[in-house]
Amino acid sequence: MAHTMEPVAKKIFKGVLVVELLGVFGAYFLFYKMNTSQDFRQTMSKKFPFILEVYYKSIKQSGMYGVREQDQEKWLNSKN
Repeated sequence: MAHTMEPVAKKIFKGVLVVELLGVFGAYFLFYKMNTSQDFRQTMSKKFPFILEVYYKSIKQSGMYGVREQDQEKWLNSKN
């Protein structure tokens, strides 16, 4: 019985590993896109503000200050 479970366990492990890798690459892509595009951050602020809040907090923790303020200033000026 244990011998027949090994292939199933390996498949499950590989599946979990693939899902984990997709999650890591997806998070990196999202961070990269938000870090390089103010327009994308504006889109995120409208559709997923909680994700943008996590981005702002993470870059503040890394020592980058003023990004939120720059975004808000540009978005306010673009409305006028």
